[in-house]
Amino acid sequence: MQFERYAIYFTPPEGAFADFGMAWLGWDMAAARRVAHPPIDGLPMPIADLTESPRKYGLHATIKPPFRLADGTSAEELAGSLGDFCDTVAPIPLNGLDVARIGRFLALVPRGNAEALEAMAARVVREFDVFRAPPSEAEITRRRAAHLTREQEANLIEWGYPYVMDQFRFHITLTGKLPRSTAETTRKILAGTLDGILPEPFDIDGLSLAGEDTTGLFHLIHRYTFSG
Repeated sequence: MQFERYAIYFTPPEGAFADFGMAWLGWDMAAARRVAHPPIDGLPMPIADLTESPRKYGLHATIKPPFRLADGTSAEELAGSLGDFCDTVAPIPLNGLDVARIGRFLALVPRGNAEALEAMAARVVREFDVFRAPPSEAEITRRRAAHLTREQEANLIEWGYPYVMDQFRFHITLTGKLPRSTAETTRKILAGTLDGILPEPFDIDGLSLAGEDTTGLFHLIHRYTFSG
């Protein structure tokens, strides 16, 4: 399949957490199919509404944001380079993940020190930038509508995305923007549901290459495990 854009993500390995995440969002990016939402009591909104915005991306944490391929590069070269990169990286242990509010949406964020994870993400942004075509003026204008800080503006110009390098925060998005009146209730229910499903400690054990199809849905192309 030819993809419009590519991205480098962390996606969890096969198991209970990955199964829950694809059902929660309603999209299995590995099998490229819709998935029925799980029955969860007490939520203030239907799961389909809570997850409408992040559904198309699948369960993931962004490491290098979606980009079009630069002239003279290919998806095959990108995949090979990512595989080679992952052969040099050791798994990164985290104490765990917690459900937290980031602005108006909910996400899983690292518990404890995440410096090694942040350093790895910066390496990916830097070393794979040769594959990234520059953003269009329309894309830059859309990003600037978020009222970027000086640091975020500098990242946008240099790396094509505001929230990388010093502005990066690892997170696995679980919902779209929520009304303040429903966010905390949803957070507590999600945290309780994930208790026993999320591994503790939680290892960042690889990276995934994902591609965006013509409808905006992201597909898992390949998941590479760290073996450094």
